Amino acid sequence: MKSVSVVKIGSLKDPDEEKRGRIEVLDVPMQPLGDEDVRIKVAYCSICGSDPHLVEGIFGWEPPFGLGHELSGVIVELGSKATQKGLKVGDRVAGNFLRFCGTCYYCQNGQQQFCESAGEAKNLGMSEYIVWHESQVYKLPDNVSLKEGCLLEPVSIAVRCMDKVEMKLGQRVAICGGGPIGLLVLQGIKMMGATYLTLIEPVAARRELALKYGAENVIAPQSQSVVEEAMRITGNRGYDVVIECSGSIHAVEALPEITARGGKLIYAAMYPNEYEMPLNLYNAFFSKEITITGMYVAPYAYPRAMQIMPRMKLEDFTAAVYSMDRAQEAFEAHISAMHPKVLIKCNDFPGE
Repeated sequence: MKSVSVVKIGSLKDPDEEKRGRIEVLDVPMQPLGDEDVRIKVAYCSICGSDPHLVEGIFGWEPPFGLGHELSGVIVELGSKATQKGLKVGDRVAGNFLRFCGTCYYCQNGQQQFCESAGEAKNLGMSEYIVWHESQVYKLPDNVSLKEGCLLEPVSIAVRCMDKVEMKLGQRVAICGGGPIGLLVLQGIKMMGATYLTLIEPVAARRELALKYGAENVIAPQSQSVVEEAMRITGNRGYDVVIECSGSIHAVEALPEITARGGKLIYAAMYPNEYEMPLNLYNAFFSKEITITGMYVAPYAYPRAMQIMPRMKLEDFTAAVYSMDRAQEAFEAHISAMHPKVLIKCNDFPGE
């Protein structure tokens, strides 16, 4: 059986300290193709904000064998029964790293994100080739490049966030965190008619991008009081919608205070699994009646994400590209926050 190169994390339990949480490229056997599977030659895999956290172990999980779930590529082989979606060899595609069963209680109840039999793809995206089930694969629009296509998963998270917001035209909106998800959410919420649109972000370059994408205000939390600035911007009313996209425990605690009476506060990032946030129940729920919620993955969002991608400004997200053999450098560039997104190129495709 042929082998493929895969970007891998060293086990966090390895007795050799030098190997723990290290990123390396290994050759592994190519995955077999099932009847309903699709083999994809991967073009690009972008680094998710959760990927370095997996390396660091802050979620308390033993990392998966391979890294990466935001990918694009070209179909090179189809299983004999992979016929339900009209996919064919040569299609440019992206996909959902999670496979939902479609038959359990939650899938049948419109809550696919809680699927009782959900499973990750057979192998993850920082690889020369992957094999995914047909249901996880989506054909890219002709006007979306392979570079942009690897952003389908983060765009789907932004779409899911819009579902959670249930936006009303003209609502005041603040977004905390100007990483990839925050900037994509900002573009989505702008399309839906947000006013007083504000990004809270410590990195100046990301605040500049927010203004480019339509933010009306930015707050630099390292030098400004988030609460004072939010109240100044909104005439002491706060924001009808506050969306937390940073994943930083240093950012989350002030957000109930800047949420308006009757407003909605969405924690849309991932947080260390042992962190517990203090919350004044009287102020949040009794006197202000705010709704606080979270979100997990992107059920039912991928088809709409495909449709909205051509309307989003994605060129800034695809500027930093590293080859697989420079994966360690790519992760260091991601952590530096020098780029809104960092891509790993897994194969060459002429013209892309």
